[in-house]
Order: sequence, then structure tokens, then C-alpha cells
Amino acid sequence: MTTPTTAPILLFDSGVGGLSVLAPIRTRLPARPVVYAADNAGFPYGTKTEAEIAARVPALLGRLVERYRPALVVIACNTASTIALHSVRAALDVPVVGTVPAIKPAAALSVTRVIGVLGTAATVRQPYVDRLAAEFAADCTVVRHGSARLVELAEAKLRGEATDPADYARELGGLLDAPHGDRIDTVVLACTHFPLLAAELAAAAPRPLMFVDGGEGIAHRVAYLLSNTVAASAAPAGPRAVFNPPGAGEAVDRAVFTRADRAVDALRPALHSFGLDAIEFL
Repeated sequence: MTTPTTAPILLFDSGVGGLSVLAPIRTRLPARPVVYAADNAGFPYGTKTEAEIAARVPALLGRLVERYRPALVVIACNTASTIALHSVRAALDVPVVGTVPAIKPAAALSVTRVIGVLGTAATVRQPYVDRLAAEFAADCTVVRHGSARLVELAEAKLRGEATDPADYARELGGLLDAPHGDRIDTVVLACTHFPLLAAELAAAAPRPLMFVDGGEGIAHRVAYLLSNTVAASAAPAGPRAVFNPPGAGEAVDRAVFTRADRAVDALRPALHSFGLDAIEFL
């Protein structure tokens, strides 16, 4: 059985991007078990239509919640969050934390008042980004660029493959060479894959830039919600027959994929570095 203190956190992304969110969550909640779910059968989300994502994500998360009975779900994907967060919250009976572009902290940091938003094409075109910019960066110019290539590069990096520095310079150029891009001093990494490439992006930048992502804010929110969940639990939870601990009282962090392929095997060393040694398939 699981209790409010042993039920896992379920992190969900189309690929490995959510690992950039797992890291700060693990720092705050080192004892909490984790299920990391990657929808590699649906990867990549950033090139899909809104209708495809809106149909796929709630159904898939419903299956994952039924199987693993988490205490909380984190949609560690900007694209899925900006399109499907409302539907997922309506469909599930557990708290759901989404991931949105970190425009608010970027606006607080920017000196030039010109902010870059670097995400997938599906994310940067969302009205949700317009609303964030209007609410938190009304005195800033917000320049956007969608990059599918950086998602591929992050996946390749975590598979242990060499990547070309010119690719990072080219993708940053799509942002910095846009109108007003020469005045950008702060870049929002609006895809969870992109913080995994922070060092490469900084090295490729033609001038110093501040890179901002939402990982720490998400971790803070998760810790807050889970502390309230535990405090509100007056009695032990009833039997929940699904987290499948491998030993008596032992919970193992695990990665779950929606398709078995050779790329998953190549990811094993990177997954191990994030504490995810057990691999399963949905």
C-alpha cells in the first residue's frame, strides 16, 4: 500500500526534458519516490497540432495515474502544459502541476527590457504566452523563437552522442537575429529539454545572456502541495495496490516509456545519473 508520504511523484514529458525538472524536485524532496514517464511513442510534442496533444495527454496520464497512484503529477513539458493542463486537471483526482514559460522571473531580471522566449513552435505560438507577457512583462519586448532542433539535441546529448556547437549557435540565432533580438539580455528556456543544454547555449551565445527556466519554481510548488497533502491527512490512506515496490517497504524510482526501442537502452546511463535505474514500459 502507499500512504501520503510514500506515494510517488509522477513526472511526465514526451522525452527526457522533464529530467531538468526532476533535478530540483529531487534536491527539495530527496526521500520521495519518483516515476518519470516519457511518451517516446508520441515524441516530439512540439511539432504536433494542438488537437493531437489535447487528445493524447489526458488519456495517457489517466492510464499512468491508474497504474502508479501518485500523490501528485507534474506535467514537465511546456507544450503539453500550455495546451492540455486544464483538461488534465479536470480528468484526474490528484493535484497537477504544470510547466509554463518563466516570463515573470525573466522580466524581473532583464535590464534592457527585451526578453527572448526560446521554446518549441507549439509553445511559443500559444495565447497563454501572450497572457503571461501581458501580465508579467508588459513593459518588455518579448521576442519568440520555436526550435525543434534543440529538442533533438537534448535527446542526443543524453544518449551520449556528440553534438555540433554550430547547431546551438544557429538555433540561438533564430532568436537573436529577429527584430529587437540584438537587445535581448534574458532568455526564457520555455521547453524543459533546453535547460539540459544550458552550458552549450551559453557557449554558443555571441554575448553574455541570462538563461531562465521554471524548474526551481515547479519544485517549490510541488514541495508546498505535498506538505499540505501530508498535513491534511488525518488517517492512513486505504490500500492502493499499484506502486509495486520490489521489496518490503522499499520504493524504487523508475522511468516508464510508452515504446520500447534502442534509444531507451542508450539513455540508461543518463537515467542512472538521475537515480532512475528501473525501466518499465506502458
